[in-house]
Amino acid sequence: MSTPKQLIAARYGDASLPAPATWSPIIEHLLNHRSVRAYLPDPVDDDQLAAIIAAAQSASSSSNLQAWSVVAVRDLARRTKLAELAAEQNFIAEAPLHLVWIADLARLGRLAEMTQRPNGALDYLEAFLVGAVDAALAAQNAAAAAESLGFGIVFIGSIRDKPLEVADLLSLPPKTVAVFGMCVGKPDPARPTSIKPRLPQSVVLHHERYSLDAQVPGIETYNTAMAQFYEQQKMNVRGTWAVHSSKRIAGAETLSGRDKLVDYLQARGFALK
Repeated sequence: MSTPKQLIAARYGDASLPAPATWSPIIEHLLNHRSVRAYLPDPVDDDQLAAIIAAAQSASSSSNLQAWSVVAVRDLARRTKLAELAAEQNFIAEAPLHLVWIADLARLGRLAEMTQRPNGALDYLEAFLVGAVDAALAAQNAAAAAESLGFGIVFIGSIRDKPLEVADLLSLPPKTVAVFGMCVGKPDPARPTSIKPRLPQSVVLHHERYSLDAQVPGIETYNTAMAQFYEQQKMNVRGTWAVHSSKRIAGAETLSGRDKLVDYLQARGFALK
């Protein structure tokens, strides 16, 4: 079992960092997170899934609207199709369970109909944002819960590459959209994964006022840490983390079809006023 100092060293890619004096089992559990893309075929049973979703529903929700849903996909043919739609990532089909997290305004619309009340606020960007944030909060709880049960997970943002096709595959009604997916399964010990370093706290933590300039030294430190990680993991990444990240935001062509996301959302019934 890793010590707090070892976990901090892995999380920041810096063996010289001390562990904070404040510590808890939950903090230790969260720092052990790593993305898993290789799975055993062992299923996630109904009882385990129920526990994971109970944890998800224990997350905070804006005004208790609970504007999210999740589709549990176990069927191999459907998982294979999801893998195809999500940038041909075959490990999506390999994982025995795929959770597709939904920003869901359809249920709120139905509630308005049932109570014979207007629902014009659902046409505003704020409503979509509430659904997306609620889904993210719930999913992060689910991820921590799944990992506590011995499962590995990885979030799948490329579920947004072809949202109309995903909606059709999952029979999603108007005013719902898949915002990301999540593979869940027992990690394959023959193909282990490592904790990926994160930016130094000096980059992301601001005291009283935000500063871009103050982040530069930490970013340079992180470039070095990620270069070591890339080498250790035998990842063929050209350039520093800063260069790699900049390439991802270069233009519409780098968004894998998501440059049309507003059009897709409007086609799904989100007016986004």
